[in-house]
Amino acid sequence: MTSFESLRTHLRGELITPESSEYDAARRLWNGMVDKRPAGIARCSGVVDVVACVRYAAEHNVLLAIRGGGHNVAGLAMCDDGLVVDLSRMKGAHVDPRSRTIRAQGGMCWGDFDRETHLFGLATTGGAVSTTGIAGLTLGGGVGWLNGRCGFVCDNVRSFEVVTADGRVRVASADEHPDLYWALRGGGGNFGVVTSFEFQLYPISTVIGGLLVHPLERGRDVLRFYRDYVASAPDELTVYAAALTTPDGLEALALVPCYCGEDLEEGARLLEPLRRFGPPIADLVVPMPYVVMQQMLDAACPYGIHSYWKSNFMRDLTDDGIDTFVEFARGRTSPRTIAVIEHYHGQALRVPPDATAFALRTESFDLVILTQWEGGDAEPHIQWARKFWTAMKPSSAGTVYVNALSADEESRLREAYGANYERLAEVKAKYDPSNMFRVNHNIRPLAAAI
Repeated sequence: MTSFESLRTHLRGELITPESSEYDAARRLWNGMVDKRPAGIARCSGVVDVVACVRYAAEHNVLLAIRGGGHNVAGLAMCDDGLVVDLSRMKGAHVDPRSRTIRAQGGMCWGDFDRETHLFGLATTGGAVSTTGIAGLTLGGGVGWLNGRCGFVCDNVRSFEVVTADGRVRVASADEHPDLYWALRGGGGNFGVVTSFEFQLYPISTVIGGLLVHPLERGRDVLRFYRDYVASAPDELTVYAAALTTPDGLEALALVPCYCGEDLEEGARLLEPLRRFGPPIADLVVPMPYVVMQQMLDAACPYGIHSYWKSNFMRDLTDDGIDTFVEFARGRTSPRTIAVIEHYHGQALRVPPDATAFALRTESFDLVILTQWEGGDAEPHIQWARKFWTAMKPSSAGTVYVNALSADEESRLREAYGANYERLAEVKAKYDPSNMFRVNHNIRPLAAAI
C-alpha cells in the first residue's frame, strides 16, 4: 500500500486515504454504478498541489486519475489503487465584462460557472445539467443549449492552463503550444491536468425555454413534426426531444426548446408553431434566466443514480428510426430512463472538423440513451439499452460523442475522433509519451498506437 508520506509534505490540500472517515464520500461519483477504491485522493488547493501530485505519480509509477465534477458516466474520475487528483475544491473564477471572458478553475461545475457569469448578463455553451463539471465537458468537446449561437463548449476556450506529464505548468492557446491547444479542445483528459480555462462569453441572460409534454402514444407524429421544425431553426433556437416518465407516472415525449436570442418577441413568434402542435398536454415554456434553464433537468439526473449510456450520431432522423425510437421508449425498464434526440446546427457545425480535436461537425442529430435506475440488478437495464442502440444502427452515422461513451466502449474511440485520431496520438506522444494520463477514454501515444 502506498503511504504517500513524501507527497503529504508538498500538499496544502487534504490527502484522503482508505483509513480516512471521509474516504467513501470522497470517492463517490455521479454514476452510482462506479465503486472504485483509490489508494489516495488528493483534494488540491491550487496548481502547486496538482504539480506535486503529477511529479509524485511520475517518480513512484503510481496510476493517476483526475476528478473535476465526477459526472462522467464511465466513472473515469476514479481509479483502483492509484492516486486521484481531485480538483473539486478549486472553484475560483474571474469574469472580465469588458472582454467578455472568464478565467475558471478546473473544479467548477456549470452551476458554479453560470452563477458567476450571470451576474454580468453573460454566458457560454455549458451542457444541460448544472452539476456537470466544466473540465470534463469542455475537454470532450461539450454540447449544450447554446450550440447554435455560440458553438460547442470547446470552440469557446481561448486558453488552458495545464500541468503536463513532466510536471510543468503550460499555457495552451492559439499563440502558445498551439498543438496542445488544438488537442485539448475535444481530446479529453489525455494531455494533462487542466487547472483553469479561459472562456469567451456572450450577452445572454434571459432565454425562452421549458418543456412541451406530449403523451408517448403520439410520439411518432410529434417526432416527425420535430424533425421538420428544427430543419429551419435559426442559430438562436435549440430543441431536444426526450422520451421520459413524468413525475406523475405518464409515459411522455417532451420537446425541450431553448431560444437564446436577444429579441424575445421574435423567439416567442418562432416557438408558436412548436407550442401549437398537438397540442401538448402541458406547456411549460416561459421566459426564464439562463441559469434556471441550466438547472431545469438536474432532478432528472440526480447524483448517485445508477446509469449506463449508449449513443451515436444519426445520418438522419428517418421515419423508420422514429418508429424504432418510440417502440423502445415504450419498453423502458426504469421510469428514470430517458432517451434523447439532440439537435445540433448553426455555429457548432460551421467550424471545420479539423479545426479542433472535436471532429463531429457534420450530422445534426445525436441519439443518447441514458439508462438510469435506483439500484439492484443492472443487467435488464443494460441489455435494454444495448438492444435499443442496435435497433437504431440503420440510422447511425458511425460516430459517437466521446463524453457519452460508457466504460465498456473503448473499442469505439476512433468513432469519436475520425480523421483527427492520428494527429491526437502524435500530440499525446509529445506531451505524455509514457501515457501517464490513461484513466480516460485513452488515446495512446503514437509509438504505442495500433
